[in-house]
Amino acid sequence: MKSFLEIGLKSWLFKPLESIGLQDPTPVQKHCIPTILSGKDVVACAKTGSGKTLAFALPILQKLNEDPFGIFALILTPTRELAYQIADQFRIIGKSIGLKDCVIVGGMDMVTQSIELSKHPHIVVATPGRLADHLEREHDFTLKKIKFLVLDEADRLLEGNFDEQLKTIFPVLSAEKQVLLFSATMTDTLEKMRTLVMKKPFFYEAPAQVATADRLDEKCILIPAYVKDGYLTHLVLKFRKENPKGSCIVFTDTCKSCQILCMMLKELGFESVSLHSMMPQRERVSALAKFRSNNVRILVATDVASRGLDIPAVQLVINHNVPHVAKEYIHRVGRTARAGRGGMALTLVTPSDEKYIHAIEALINKILEEEPVNDKEVCKILTQVNVTKREQEIKLDETDFDERRLINKRKQLILQGKDPDEEERKKRKWIKKRKKEAANRKEESRKFKVEYISN
Repeated sequence: MKSFLEIGLKSWLFKPLESIGLQDPTPVQKHCIPTILSGKDVVACAKTGSGKTLAFALPILQKLNEDPFGIFALILTPTRELAYQIADQFRIIGKSIGLKDCVIVGGMDMVTQSIELSKHPHIVVATPGRLADHLEREHDFTLKKIKFLVLDEADRLLEGNFDEQLKTIFPVLSAEKQVLLFSATMTDTLEKMRTLVMKKPFFYEAPAQVATADRLDEKCILIPAYVKDGYLTHLVLKFRKENPKGSCIVFTDTCKSCQILCMMLKELGFESVSLHSMMPQRERVSALAKFRSNNVRILVATDVASRGLDIPAVQLVINHNVPHVAKEYIHRVGRTARAGRGGMALTLVTPSDEKYIHAIEALINKILEEEPVNDKEVCKILTQVNVTKREQEIKLDETDFDERRLINKRKQLILQGKDPDEEERKKRKWIKKRKKEAANRKEESRKFKVEYISN
């Protein structure tokens, strides 16, 4: 194993690395850091928890120290939480050289952010939507001189949801920039990466027989859909008994489901926090801080928490739903068994999830074994769980939660350059068409039965 010195890092970086417990580079760092220092563009794919953030942060900080100016590097990432985490890692390593950084994400005051950008910080970590908002308004900063553009979780950024924002950002960047693309999964977005990276890029893909961590124990639980919440509560209860100081993340598919499950678990006596995109940013930051500090040991989250968040103490991930996109499973379960630690991932599977679980097994190249569960214990708490969940649904319906969801949805469509009213008309037209097709099929079936009986 090569040392940090042998892969080209300067000695001033060793002390901050030691302060966070790093003695030797990980494989992704060993391969990518020398290449980045040589000036080449990089496309890198490695498992979650493999040290990808420092693989680009360390060479950027070394280059910054040699020729400091702002704005030196732009790091784009798909989620607000990941943006703050990346900025924290830059601050820890760059403190000794007086690093100035700023985080540009939605949910925070734009005027304050504009003032921070006008001071030309060395490092800007941003989500595409909010950065595009700043660029489309009058602004007192320029990105024309940046030396580095980093796309962290590049597959997510380039899969299509951020295209309009990236079209605003890319034209205002320096033509001489070095482009670094990092992700835990690379699939069909690889072609987009090739067109984005102007220079001949260096490709690094970590060798692995499976796409998830080596010390991750992955299992599934086959259940009927109507008892899913009873099994979830049973798993949480069992985990808390066996690991009083352990941390657990429950992933679910929608913001509303996330909020209801969190309220349900609290009512059942499990202190928990939720994390989803409909929460105000300050509440999201607060929830994540409570979970990271172990003040609260259960986090109920949507996929906003599945990308890149480094919370080393998580022992268990429970998938309340099976992700419909297989690679999202990899990101979810990657929140545990990080940096060589052990961990477990349990997925609740209903009969309608069969095709999705097969897609996941094909991607991770292994079959998920079934976890034994005491069904009698689940039956004992099932009525209480169902009644409690229904009570929380009623409480949530009394708030303006659904109204805020519609407002957020319209905002997202506007950010994508679409007319919300026109999209709603298209949706109604599509639903009407599907209903008509269903009615026609039903009528054809009725006629067939009549003719069959008559004959």
